[in-house]
Amino acid sequence: MNKNLNIKEIDRIIEMAWEDRTPFEAIQFQFGLNESEVIELMRSELKESSFKRWRKRVNSGVSQKHLKKRNEEINRFKCSRQRMISNNKISKR
Repeated sequence: MNKNLNIKEIDRIIEMAWEDRTPFEAIQFQFGLNESEVIELMRSELKESSFKRWRKRVNSGVSQKHLKKRNEEINRFKCSRQRMISNNKISKR
């Protein structure tokens, strides 16, 4: 992965990757990392057991990480109560 990400950005990508309703496309839109790059980042940053648990969850029916698997009624990247995306930052708190 050739992206120059700081610790805060890596932390946010990991957080977004763990969120079931945040698709890989949202991470790519915000940080420029495609699905395989997110997987590579997660593999390098997480403990092996945590990575395996994350992969299992992503590939299960619970997670909606892939837009093709999402309910058609969900047509946004973020919660309607979440603030707007600006300058590659999402304020959730």
